[in-house]
Order: sequence, then structure tokens, then C-alpha cells
Amino acid sequence: MRRLELHVRDGDPFETALKAVRNMDPVDFHILLPEQKDRKIISVFLRDNTSQKLVDVLQQALKDEKDWRLVVTPIEATLPKIEEGKHAPRRNGQKALREELLHDIEEGAVLDRDFLIMVFLSTVVAAVGLNSNSIAGVIGAMVIAPLLGPILGFSMGAALGSMDLIQRSGITLVAGIGLALVSAFALSFVMPLDLYSRELISRAEVRLDGVALSLAAGGAAALSLARGQGSTLVGVMVAAALLPPGAATGLFLGDGHYALASRAGLLLALNVAALVLSALLVFRVKGIRPLTWLERETATKAVRINALIWVVFLAVAAILIIYLDLGAAVEIG
Repeated sequence: MRRLELHVRDGDPFETALKAVRNMDPVDFHILLPEQKDRKIISVFLRDNTSQKLVDVLQQALKDEKDWRLVVTPIEATLPKIEEGKHAPRRNGQKALREELLHDIEEGAVLDRDFLIMVFLSTVVAAVGLNSNSIAGVIGAMVIAPLLGPILGFSMGAALGSMDLIQRSGITLVAGIGLALVSAFALSFVMPLDLYSRELISRAEVRLDGVALSLAAGGAAALSLARGQGSTLVGVMVAAALLPPGAATGLFLGDGHYALASRAGLLLALNVAALVLSALLVFRVKGIRPLTWLERETATKAVRINALIWVVFLAVAAILIIYLDLGAAVEIG
């Protein structure tokens, strides 16, 4: 349930907005008179299944107006208890509004000093944990790694056809992974590599079950966000697919183990593709689309193109994995 507070100019804009509110069968609404004589405020309480629709209707109705503002506030509880509308089904289980999702994702995809510092620190923890065969160290690194934001930002940008969000999230993701590689590469010169560490060597094992893990992690992250739930735990799963293989790639490169580095790098690339693809598909299935018809057409094309690219990449990588496994089996035989 949400409270929507609309500040709008009195007259036709107010009447148009009030009509839209009444058509949504709100739980309750009231009109406030602020100090400005030519303004009115409509405060409306809505069920989750009609909030997004009213937001869209108001944006369309007031698109030519400049002096208006809509404030959305989630309501944790209200008494007496209000049941959801019987004849208005939920939007595929989506509880968070498109605008709320965009706000959260854009904040998580910002490339700033704090993001870079967190990537560096998490890479140091991951590299030490991998090299010392410390599971606790690797898990700790995944907890603090801030890589969930740019992954979801890229997928959301594709789902909405927003090239600006795709570009900003892509730059943040590349910068984060690049910093992780460089940091681990530098650490390899001051930290003797232990090739007997199972945690380290396992990041050079490219298998199809690892791809399945990444697909599940990306989908779970997008689903959790769309349902308005916390994404901290799934963020750890996303970091598990990115940070350890990234740190391992840098360590192997710095120590001159190029074959191991190439395998860890392939695992990293595979995980990125799987995460973005699964999150993109979940956003699409949950009905997260742009506001206007024209934007939806553009978004549909963007989704198809992005999905095709990532599917082809995963297919080629899967074939390469099978080929590498067969080659290793022949050598052992």
C-alpha cells in the first residue's frame, strides 16, 4: 500500500488529477489547501495493485504541465487492516513502482569514490582469502563488494530502453571489474601465490554449473528488487559470481600463469553475461516497461537485441567449456 501526494495547480490540472484518482478506487483520499492560493494537494491511499497505474495516468495527464510534483511514500502498516482489491490482481507480484526501482538502481550504479574504494577493499580481502584458502575471507569480500548495482542498472536500462542508464551502469561495471583486476594483479607481486589453495584454483575451473549459479543469482536479485524486498543476500550471490574470479584472474596474470588466468577470465565473462541476461528477463517478465507506447517499442527492441547478444555469447562460451572439458579428459586418458 502507498500514499501518493500530488501538488498541482488549481483549475483544469487539479480536476483532471482528481478524476484520475477517483477512477482508481482508492482506499481513501482527501484534498488539502496549501498556503499558495493557486495550488491544491491531493493525498491518496492506494493498494499496491493500482499504484503504478495511477502514477502512469498522472504523468500522462500532466505531461504538458510544468508546476506539479508527485511524492510516493510506501506504507508499512495501517489500522484497521485493509484488504487488497478482490477484482484487481497484482501486477505479476510487482510491489515496487517503476520509479522506485529506477531510483534505487541508479543510486547503486553510481561511479564515485566510495564505490571504487569498496571495490578495492573487497578485492584485497578476496585475494588474500583465495590465496590463503580462507572461505571466511572470500565470503567477507563478497559481502562488501558493491557490484550488484551496476549489474541491475545495465539490465534495467535494457528493459526500459534507456541508453543513458545502460551507458552509466556499463561504465561503472567495467570500472569496478577493471579495478579488481588491477588491484589483484598488483597484489600478486607482494604476495607469493599458493597454487595449492583450493579456493584459488577452483576459480580457474570453468563449468556449466557455475553459469547456472550466475543465472539464478541475477534472476533472484532482479526478482527481489521488483518485489520491494531487500537485495543484500542476493547481492552476495552476485558478488560471488564476479569478485572471486576477477581477483583470481589478476593474481594469475601477475604471477605469470596465463592459462589459469584465461580460464578465470572466461569464468568472469560468463558470469557477467549470465547475470545481466537473467536479470533482464526477470524485469521483462515482471512487466517493468517504459511509460509511453513509443518508449515501450524502443525498449522491446533493446531487450531483444541484448538478450540475443548475451544468449549467443553464453552458447559460444558453453561450447568452449565443453571443448575444454573434453580436451582435459583426453589428456587424462
